[in-house]
Amino acid sequence: MGSLTEANLRALAGARSYERALGYLDAVSGVEVGDGWVTASVHGTERYEVELTLDGPGGLAGTCDCPYGLEGNFCKHLVALGLSMLAQRESLPRQRKAARERAQDLDRWLSALSKDELLALLREQIDEDRQVRRRLELRAASVRGDLATLRSGIRDLFDVSSFAQYGYVEYADARAYADQAGQAVSSIRALTGSGRAADAITLAREAMRLLAEAVESVDDSDGRLGRIGAGLAAAHLDACRAARPEPEELARWLAGHALGDLDDGLTDIDPLDYEDVLGEEGMAALRKLAVEAWRGNRRGWAQKYLMERLAKAGGDVDALIAVHAADLAPNGHTHLVIARELDTAQRPGEALRWAERGIRDTQDLAAVDTALVDHLCDRYTQADRLTDALTVRRDHFRARRTLLTYQQLRAAAQAADCWPAEREAALALLRADAERRQQGWYGGPVLIDALLDDKDADAAWQAATHTGAHDRQWVTLADQVRADRPADALGVYLRLAEPLLKQTGNTVYEELVALLLSIRDCHRRLGTPDEFTAYVTALRTAQKRKRNLMRLMNEHGL
Repeated sequence: MGSLTEANLRALAGARSYERALGYLDAVSGVEVGDGWVTASVHGTERYEVELTLDGPGGLAGTCDCPYGLEGNFCKHLVALGLSMLAQRESLPRQRKAARERAQDLDRWLSALSKDELLALLREQIDEDRQVRRRLELRAASVRGDLATLRSGIRDLFDVSSFAQYGYVEYADARAYADQAGQAVSSIRALTGSGRAADAITLAREAMRLLAEAVESVDDSDGRLGRIGAGLAAAHLDACRAARPEPEELARWLAGHALGDLDDGLTDIDPLDYEDVLGEEGMAALRKLAVEAWRGNRRGWAQKYLMERLAKAGGDVDALIAVHAADLAPNGHTHLVIARELDTAQRPGEALRWAERGIRDTQDLAAVDTALVDHLCDRYTQADRLTDALTVRRDHFRARRTLLTYQQLRAAAQAADCWPAEREAALALLRADAERRQQGWYGGPVLIDALLDDKDADAAWQAATHTGAHDRQWVTLADQVRADRPADALGVYLRLAEPLLKQTGNTVYEELVALLLSIRDCHRRLGTPDEFTAYVTALRTAQKRKRNLMRLMNEHGL
């Protein structure tokens, strides 16, 4: 039990999940302690099944079938079970010992039974448990090579009718359905293991089709059917490696699956995983099919993706570029993708031309992929083409006047040793924007942010006074001028504090206290501490019902 500690639970789950788990301690039920593991049910939005592994290779671990847990996270339900076990830590070693002894007793008893006694016991379980009977029937059919029985059994496994109400399997029943459908994977694997890999290929493909049909009628919010799909894909690949099907036929099936005729989005089959099965002949057929499909629909996502995968795998850069070039995005993103591929292929001249073309082809530079602009400017800078980099940054700034594009223009102009002139032209544009958008500009004029970023507080103050500014900008302005102009800063802080006095909430209180600290500093610089004392006293009297605010002010000595 050494790995089961509060510290380890918090480390695995994170502070948020750990704290939320404290409200679920009474929701833990049905605890079963084994030798090295603990299982239970935890009632949250639904009832979830959780299992803690106490002595795994990596220490404490766990699984839960809640949506968050199914993504591989150590969830609050696992923490709740762990904390419940810690509450009875003194008895846990005894419970684990008892579980170990029970397992040993069971094993000794089973080992002592005769063949007839074991068969009688197994038949009893088969009569009582439909799932056990179905699994064993399919296993027997796999060993016999009874394809008809297997096909019928797998069809039954994917049948939703016994779980569906009004033709649809709701979330509460989806797990039971997935548990049933998942038996198809083990049956197909068993068929391969018994030397019938060719039949396993056939049944795996049929099962994929049945799964694709079933998913339309199942609430698969937890992704269980996706895991079944992945299992079927793995079983299909294993069967193909064992049976070595005809390469061209396999290539046709893989192409059809990848191009959407058969792809259900659940199996995630990658044709390149079959390269060792396909061989040169099959890969050539697959490439031919991919090219034909792409030529028939150059903008189809599936066609493009398959062509890209095959071109990359074959190291065919020109084919890869042709795929991208056939469907160029209007914002230059595809040009950037091509440029990066050419850079990787050590073809920098072509890469640069594609990046330049991306800028030229973009009709609206305000909407251009900014990563393309950065890429091109980086290449110009590396080649000591500073004027060209500046031109691109200037054009981009003029089309998209933000603080970031201003900062990038400044960096390029400073590198080219011409920032003063560029700055005047850029600020003139921002001033014009501020004049036009004086009313209701969300976030405030970019002009103010640019001047503040230039550390030109006086110009920023003057511009804010003339055009107006966002409260966020006024706080930054006041902070920058407070040392030299405390009276001006004080006026800003007092104005911004006033509306907060009418609001509630811890976030509001934190913002208000920050302003009060700034107000106190202004009075200190002005030599008027008594005025601040009177202000705070009046504020406390008016706001005394806001206990969290009073506590926060006390913490800061206000």
